[in-house]
Amino acid sequence: MGAIKFISKISNFKCRFIDKSFNNRPFKLLDVGAGNHSATKITSLFPNCEYYGLDISREYNNDSEDFRVMKDFFQLDLTYLDYSKIPDEFFDGIWMVHVIEHLHNGELALPKLLEKLKPGGYFYLEYPGERSLHLPSMRGTLNFRDDPTHVKIYSVAQLQEIFEANNCEVMACGTRRNWWYILGMPLRMIESLIQKGYLQGNIFWDILGFAEYVYAKKK
Repeated sequence: MGAIKFISKISNFKCRFIDKSFNNRPFKLLDVGAGNHSATKITSLFPNCEYYGLDISREYNNDSEDFRVMKDFFQLDLTYLDYSKIPDEFFDGIWMVHVIEHLHNGELALPKLLEKLKPGGYFYLEYPGERSLHLPSMRGTLNFRDDPTHVKIYSVAQLQEIFEANNCEVMACGTRRNWWYILGMPLRMIESLIQKGYLQGNIFWDILGFAEYVYAKKK
């Protein structure tokens, strides 16, 4: 594995937990919120990944290469709670990163998504925590209300209870602290100023505790 790919695997929380769950084994992954070229990035790092995307739109920073590497794409609105298009107990992993905060009924959506996970499968969930309500406002989102499409705050305790009520064991949870991102803040600040002309709020997520996560395994 090249050095850049190795660093990407261990420095990105989303990919770190994929590696922790599956390493080099073949696996079926449902990526809930499949935008920003996630399909290409993940399949490049994990060639044994059979990638399935889910999003409300096909147009969220995806291109033809992203759809080429997807096994399938489910276009649906999670708030409608109709996931009949998706096979039950089919996926080895479901990753839902910065999506649930856009749902007014995420506590109802989560159990229905868990029906799609195989016994022994893993679920990784990440979202802005309660602390994000009290952080300064910045472009690129540092305060929860910076993004007008954010509609609801969830907590680790609330989500842990949902996982446990749906036959899952919570393996890890808490505030996201990505030390690679924290140590790399000076470089990320320079990059943001050069490329964007301003400092992006997400540069400060990890040092200020913007995001929380829950990592669970279905029994």
